[in-house]
Amino acid sequence: MEKRRADEFEPGPASPLKPVDRFGFVKQDQNNSLEAKYRPTNEVEREERRIQKWRKMIGVGGSDWKHYVRRKPHVVRRRIRKGIPDCLRGLVWQLISGSRGLLLMNPGVYEQLVIYETSASELDIIRDISRTFPSHVFFQQRHGPGQRSLYNVLKAYSVYDRDVGYVQGMGFLAGLLLLYMSEEDAFWLLVALLKGAVHAPMEGLYQVGLPLVQQYLFQFEQLVKEHLPKLGQHFSEEMINPSMYASQWFITVYSYSFPFPLALRIWDVFLYEGVKIVFQVGLALLTVCQNNLLKLAFEKLIHALRNFPEDALDPEKLLPLAFSIKVTKRLEELKQEYEKQHGISLPQLTSSSKPFKSLQSPAKPSND
Repeated sequence: MEKRRADEFEPGPASPLKPVDRFGFVKQDQNNSLEAKYRPTNEVEREERRIQKWRKMIGVGGSDWKHYVRRKPHVVRRRIRKGIPDCLRGLVWQLISGSRGLLLMNPGVYEQLVIYETSASELDIIRDISRTFPSHVFFQQRHGPGQRSLYNVLKAYSVYDRDVGYVQGMGFLAGLLLLYMSEEDAFWLLVALLKGAVHAPMEGLYQVGLPLVQQYLFQFEQLVKEHLPKLGQHFSEEMINPSMYASQWFITVYSYSFPFPLALRIWDVFLYEGVKIVFQVGLALLTVCQNNLLKLAFEKLIHALRNFPEDALDPEKLLPLAFSIKVTKRLEELKQEYEKQHGISLPQLTSSSKPFKSLQSPAKPSND
């Protein structure tokens, strides 16, 4: 089969107009939506006040951000945990992730990666694109603007980092970012996450063998046993381990199958505080549902762990509980324990982990 670039495909017919929620997702149940249930009646007025506070905090185009963070870090953290205003989310995500600086340091690099380079993953990306947020209007049209943008970002990253290339779960990260920023901005934020511009590199989530996923699952299993000993024992008796239900939590940072309003709130904190929020939310979910989970045997237990009830997914209740669970110190201890057991050090500088100062030149095609 002949390879074809995504931009050579003609867009398919646009989907018929359907009611969508405020985030652009087609409404599945107009009478019982999560959005309606969890939005207070005075949200518009409260949101406007929050937006004004945030605009003052970040300045024009983010000009005051670094100064404000240095002066009032606790205020910044508190406001991020309450949720970034949706209209400012894309800009703030770039500021807190370090991606804005990468973009400015690398003019023209993204364009070259998209237009002039070829990727061995192009057909895999094209095949998977329709699986990414299929109920969102931006991505619904076959080979439409949303799917083209998603293809471009994923193809560019697979060229930029040929050792990682493309792995299916990356589509949800890129897709989420594209709902809040341009292609080029989304690409550099993906680079910032996987290469570790601010927090520890996450490329190990997608490397061969998923080494960082294995580490995270080990840490999470130990945390469940320590924070929820009864549930940890029940899981052991039913031969349940985190790889059966939690892998996607880490690979997609809850963007795959969780309600979008909750995923956004998690991402706000994730980009500012790092991966610990993924562990905290997981532990909080198990805490909320523990009594029910303890009653279930293997098959029903697996189903419940992959399909949490709506009332457990209210961000206004779940996230405060998550923030109250202290894991930072223990995560580091468990990381060291895992590395000692496996004789490795993660994350580590691999051949694909280029220092950021060398990003001026896109990756050269491999010789094989």
